[in-house]
Amino acid sequence: MKNPFKNITNRYPFLRFLGNRYVLVLALFIAWMVFLDNYSFLDHRILNKEIKELEDNKKYYQDEIKLDEEKIKLLKNPDQIEKYAREKYYMKRDSEDIYIIEFEEDLPEDEQSKSL
Repeated sequence: MKNPFKNITNRYPFLRFLGNRYVLVLALFIAWMVFLDNYSFLDHRILNKEIKELEDNKKYYQDEIKLDEEKIKLLKNPDQIEKYAREKYYMKRDSEDIYIIEFEEDLPEDEQSKSL
């Protein structure tokens, strides 16, 4: 009985190296490492994307911390504290009146529908 693999390798000589057991073991090892292993290449790609997202978040929050630190430095001045309180919390002196003017573009959408 003739070996069907020999007929194929005689027709296509570049397939001869597939008959080598070392090549087969190497191909199985590579397939295992790329697709099936706990530390596979596909899992590493996903983890690398997550790491990049976390590093971007870290950079964003570090920039926000720097901005907040600058604001805190400004608020050590009593005049700046007064300005901040007036703008954010609508505080006033005893002899003043404050009029708050809101434009329709500045209101959230649910409040705009109530005013109509």
